[in-house]
Amino acid sequence: MIKKLAKCIRQYKTTTLLAPTYVSIEVVLEVIIPLLMASLIDKGIDAGNMNEIIKYGIILVILSFFSLLFGILAGRAAAKASTGFAANLRHDMYYNIQNFSFSNIDKFSTSSIITRLTTDVTNVQMAFQMIIRVAVRAPLMLIFSLVMAMYINLKISLIFLAAIPILGFGLCFIAMKAHPIFERVFKTYDKLNNVVQENLHGIRVVKSYVREDFEENKFNTVSGEIYKDFVKAEKLVALNAPLMEFVIYSCMLLISWFAARLIVAGDLTTGSLMTLITYIMQILISLMMLSIILIIITISRASAERVCEILSEETDIKNPKDPILYVQDGSVKFENVSFSYAKDKKKLCLAKVNLDIKSGETVGILGGTGSSKTTLVQLIPRLYDATKGKVLVGGIDVQKYDIETLRNAVSMVLQKNELFAGTIKENLRWGNENATDDEIKEVCKLACADEFIEKFPDKYDTHIEQGGTNVSGGQKQRLCIARALLKKPKILILDDSTSAVDTKTDSLIRKAFSEYIPETTKFIIAQRVSSVMNSDKIIILDEGRVVAVGTHDELLRTNKIYQDVYYSQMERGVSDAKR
Repeated sequence: MIKKLAKCIRQYKTTTLLAPTYVSIEVVLEVIIPLLMASLIDKGIDAGNMNEIIKYGIILVILSFFSLLFGILAGRAAAKASTGFAANLRHDMYYNIQNFSFSNIDKFSTSSIITRLTTDVTNVQMAFQMIIRVAVRAPLMLIFSLVMAMYINLKISLIFLAAIPILGFGLCFIAMKAHPIFERVFKTYDKLNNVVQENLHGIRVVKSYVREDFEENKFNTVSGEIYKDFVKAEKLVALNAPLMEFVIYSCMLLISWFAARLIVAGDLTTGSLMTLITYIMQILISLMMLSIILIIITISRASAERVCEILSEETDIKNPKDPILYVQDGSVKFENVSFSYAKDKKKLCLAKVNLDIKSGETVGILGGTGSSKTTLVQLIPRLYDATKGKVLVGGIDVQKYDIETLRNAVSMVLQKNELFAGTIKENLRWGNENATDDEIKEVCKLACADEFIEKFPDKYDTHIEQGGTNVSGGQKQRLCIARALLKKPKILILDDSTSAVDTKTDSLIRKAFSEYIPETTKFIIAQRVSSVMNSDKIIILDEGRVVAVGTHDELLRTNKIYQDVYYSQMERGVSDAKR
């Protein structure tokens, strides 16, 4: 885990090393200052020697200035190193997430990934800053102050050697007990983020069904779990304070008693006593700092483990050693293909699929809910890999292609259409970032999107809200189709992407496909028979198996499933027309 996190330091190695270097110099200066104070008191003030007072006074001022200077430099270096480290950490996590396959993304929830990129990284950043600064300062100050205290008086200094194991045992006990609770808290944070995200995403549904109270109760339940766990963890962590106070005051009492006897006996001077007390305070403050560091590391350890899970996750779908960088055509072939999301051959979503689709053909796909229509087409651009068998595009196994090359040759309009915050032009240029305004207008006409875009005051510069909430479902679908057409793909997949448009518009879009992209292979997943009845082939899926392949006329004669769907929809259409 530490090695993986350390790789994210990169260009901040210099500042990471400078911070503890500056701290070390600062500590040395702070340890020397009390020793010089003792000389100033004994040789200057007690002896009434003004020259000694001036000499040691000037030296102390200079050392104090440099101590302050190195303290500032250490703070700046630690801040720069920790923020840079956190930036690299977020970058590496986000970059790795972009490489995830769908199966990798399924492993982590969206809310969990967001928590790891924000809260967890902040915790790790705070711990990193403490480690390169305070975690260096506290042990050095403890060791140097203890050595100097032993130099002044060995017997009194031995009190600390007895106190340190007591404190160390207590802090380790607190850390061991608190860590599992903090691990549980951060997992609950994922649930809380999920509740908030789900509520905000579906706020219109929540309000339309008057479910605000239910959502509030759900939020309060998860928030209450976090509260209870945090209270439990903080109760354990709070034991640190009384433990520290017990050790500190016990040491102070014992040292005061021993020091008083030594002064009376004449074995200890006033200056030495003042210096000894200063070192005592430095030692006790160092112990307190160490306890705080241990607590922060305990909290951040759980976060660091969660961050490393994202960094360590390897995508299931990788480029081959010598990838093919050109897709010949849009032909698609499935050879005995089976697929399971769980990678379990006994739990197949698709089973023994054999299909041969020529380039430029229009293929309709029909089937009931859960028949794996979407799963079938997701294997074409390698959003998932087949569990068994081969999927070939352009006559070549998809696993031999460069992933970017393959996916650039395939355009998908998904069942759940997504638009991003920005103008209509910016959203459409996802299909082709170099597309001209004329090309954008052309694909919008083909997708029947120009008719509503032209009515907007800003036309193609109209701002789209996050998720496309300021356009209707049908408008969103048509924009997504236009975006896919702008890519000029060899294979176009429409996953129930005209369900929100009327039958006339649906017909116009399909007509545009045949005229504008005749050489592109088109897969149309639909619920309406009218959307696929003119296809070159219609595939009927049932429970993950291909039960029939044929034209509209062939299936209407031979396939019971197609007959049932066709006649039920035709009867409903006649009934609606009579109304």
